[in-house]
Order: sequence, then structure tokens, then C-alpha cells
Amino acid sequence: MLDGASRIKDLIAFAKDQGMPGLALTDHGVMYGAVKFYKEARDAGIKPLLGCEVYVTADRNDRSRAPYYHLTLIARTAEGYRNLMKLSTCGFLEGFYYKPRVDMEMLRKYGRGIICLSGCLSAEVPTRILEGRPDEARRVLLEYAEIFDDVYLEMQDHGIEQQRRVNEGVIKLHKETGIPLVAANDSHYTTRNDAKMHDVLLCIGTGKFYNDPKRMKFSGEEFYVKTVEEMARIFPDHPEALENTIKVVETVEDVGIELGKTRLPNFPKPQGYTADQYLREQCARGLARRYGVRAGSEEVRRRLEFELETIGKMGFADYFLIVWDFVKYAKDRKIAVGPGRGSAAGSIVAYALEITDLDPLQYSLLFERFLNPDRINMPDVDIDFSVSGRSEVMRYVTDKYGG
Repeated sequence: MLDGASRIKDLIAFAKDQGMPGLALTDHGVMYGAVKFYKEARDAGIKPLLGCEVYVTADRNDRSRAPYYHLTLIARTAEGYRNLMKLSTCGFLEGFYYKPRVDMEMLRKYGRGIICLSGCLSAEVPTRILEGRPDEARRVLLEYAEIFDDVYLEMQDHGIEQQRRVNEGVIKLHKETGIPLVAANDSHYTTRNDAKMHDVLLCIGTGKFYNDPKRMKFSGEEFYVKTVEEMARIFPDHPEALENTIKVVETVEDVGIELGKTRLPNFPKPQGYTADQYLREQCARGLARRYGVRAGSEEVRRRLEFELETIGKMGFADYFLIVWDFVKYAKDRKIAVGPGRGSAAGSIVAYALEITDLDPLQYSLLFERFLNPDRINMPDVDIDFSVSGRSEVMRYVTDKYGG
């Protein structure tokens, strides 16, 4: 659903103008903006806090209209960032039913390195407070405390009576459990002037007309990013909740996203092998099948060494092994595979691995058209599979290597 009307550049500009040391991005169920936000925040001298507001349900496999609740999670470490990505991915692959949902089992599995905030009015702790079930709210909160590195009780105030009641319950939970308070802002747009734009966006996202009295609509115009002074006026009796916003920022480590570098899945190699070593071994076996006694000729050995050296320097050994793996899978399953097209036909490595069936030496095909150390590009092997088996191969790759 279209629910956020903020642009990353506007959020960062606001934070920089306000002298804020850090800024969090926690989209609903997804992390689409994480890399862009990370780069632009760092460029502006703002510490990026990468997060996700996940949808939590009792059982992710339940496809009934079981209730789900929001929960705000922020990556504290690089491991936490990876775990957030896993939670978001699993929410779509395993728990999707109208929303990408996770459950406590998944949170326990991928909770390391993550800071948990108790959430907005749509979260479970506030919901239980509003239902008059404080013991259940306490139980859920303590379960979060068992799972995550750090847990905070969120205080929010957007001029809504329900939030006042939740804040009272949250303060009581803080006194009972010792779990710290943190002042939070459920911002869905950057400035107050963006409230109407956000309202229109909600209409688009829900497919409703603007003048429909029954459509989804936020209460008031307070869901914007507030200044430090505004937050201090909202929570004058709880300076520790404001101070803890800084503590959260200071606790978060740089998650170390490597920008401008291609990251490939790792091919599962036998113990004791590097990717380069295992690729070399498979090529030697493949050349023996392809060329027989000619496999030991100077021409073949020189070409193979040149290609393997180039592939190794560029870090693409895993890529070739993965392509070899799924092409082999298709052929073993009697799924028709094309003989090879495009520049990959110029690779003796691809020929040895039976990724292609065209001998580059026989046809004087150039490897440099496919992979050139002077031009750092990802290799691109064009492979044709029969229509009847294509989806099976894609499923195999996704299940084994992710996607």
C-alpha cells in the first residue's frame, strides 16, 4: 500500500538542517529504500539507521484473516541488517497473505543484532493496552526482550486520544519491567504541509475516491517529522525518552554495505576447495571430455589459463560454478538447453563446463568480448531453456541460491 509520502533526499535534508546525528528508515514490510538511504545519509554526514516495520502474526502459515501487528525493528549490527533482509524476504516467500507477515518463530530465528521498538498504535503491545489487557501487553513485551538485543517502549503523540492511553500504559510497563522508554514519531510524510499529499497517496494505494467518507484516513496532520524542540514540548515530563533516541543512534553500528561492488551467492564447494580451485578442477575434467588427448595441447592449456586467470582476478569463479550447476541440473532433468549464444560462446571455460556447446577455438571466438579485465562488467551468459522446463530451473536456482 502507498503509505509513505516522504522522499529520502527531503528526510536527509531535514535531519541535516536540524543537526540530527542519525535518522531511521523503517518502511512497512520491505527494505526497498535501504541502500539509497544508506548512501545518501552517509554522504550528508547523517548516521543511517536501517530498519523495517514488520507485520507480525501468530502463525505465518495461517492463510485466514488472522490479525497481524506492526513492529519496528532497527539493525544494530551488520548481522542485524542481514537478519532484517531475511525477515523481509521470508515474509514474502513464506508468510505472505495480503501483507508480508512474520511470526515469533521467525523473529527468534533472525532476531540477533536487532533493536526492537514496541511500535505504533497498530503494534501488539499498544493494542493489548487499548483492549484493557495489560498482562498480555507485558507478556508480549517480555517475549520481545528475550528475542532482541535491545528493546524500547515507544511513546508517541500525534494528538490522538488512543495514544494518550497507550502512553499511560507504556509508562506503567516501563516501571514494572525496567524496559526503557523512547520518544518516537510515526512519521509518514516530511512536513505538515505534506499531509494532503499523503492523504491523496492513501487514496491511490487503497483504490478509493478522495470524497469517500468510509475510506482509510489518518487522524489529523501530525504524522510529519518533528523537530527536536517539538518533541521536547510533546514529552516535557520524560526527558529520558528523548535522551534514549540519542542512545539508540549511538548503539547502532555501521552495517557496512559495500557500495559499487557486485555481491554474488557462494557456490557450495567441497571442503578444502576455494571457488577458483574447484572451477579449475571441473574445467580440467570437462576439457578431457571435450578434447580427449588434445586437452593437453599448448593451445588449449594457454587459452584455459588465460581465462581462469581473468575470471579469478575479477572474482567470478562462483558465478561460473553456479551457472554450471543449474545448466547441469536442467540437462540431468532432460530439460532442453540451447547450445549457447552471445559472447559467452567465446569462453573455453563455458565450453568445458558444458554451459555452451560451441568450441571457441574451432571458430576463433574471442573471450575478451565476453569478459575483459580492462572493462569491469558482470559476465552475462545467455541461456535458452525449453518453455516446459524453464520455471523448474528458475525455481531450482531460487531455492538453492536465493532470489
